[in-house]
Amino acid sequence: MANVRNTIPEKTVERLSEYRRTLLSCHRQGITHIFSHVLAGIHGITAVQVRRDLMLIGFSSDTKKGYDVKVLIEFINDILDSRNTMNIGVIGMGHLGQAITRYFNGRGLKLRITVAFDIDPAKVDHTIDDIPCYHMDRFEEVVANNDVSIVIVSSPTAVASHLVVPIINAGIKGVLNFTSAPLNFPQGIVVENYDITTILEKVAYFVKEGEDCEEGAGN
Repeated sequence: MANVRNTIPEKTVERLSEYRRTLLSCHRQGITHIFSHVLAGIHGITAVQVRRDLMLIGFSSDTKKGYDVKVLIEFINDILDSRNTMNIGVIGMGHLGQAITRYFNGRGLKLRITVAFDIDPAKVDHTIDDIPCYHMDRFEEVVANNDVSIVIVSSPTAVASHLVVPIINAGIKGVLNFTSAPLNFPQGIVVENYDITTILEKVAYFVKEGEDCEEGAGN
């Protein structure tokens, strides 16, 4: 199975996570089987893409009744999840950091936000949403003591670049960056830069283009 994981493209990993959320919802509703074209329709892709993704991870099933929902969930779990729960730290416990914490810790995943960091005296040495918040001065110490392997950066953009060295020194293996400043790390640290402003502006652009087309067609 390790070889399979190493060959899964990034976009396929993203879709597998999305499939699992849909399958879990189906399972809660008592749905036992689902066809590839149904799963594809929910996610706005083709049934061929769904089958290709599942073949890529080595999943095969009797598709006369569709995919067995429970079996497929367990198969994707084995691909995506680590053996043990992975501990996550949040850097920056403003409104976004707190919202992220509440969201992730309510999902029942093998990902758990266990510590937070800030420099605001109103937050440091306090518990926020059941998560202890420490000063950034203690970052390396707290990361080591709590076996944190991933950090979510939701700090002000202006300070984001100053976090790179502490993150590297602490031995963090993965970074999810929610600031608008792209962060670069050496090979061996997985980083995902998620600029909400850019994504929202992209959506707004295509909405605008669609409205312009409609106006043009009406003239």
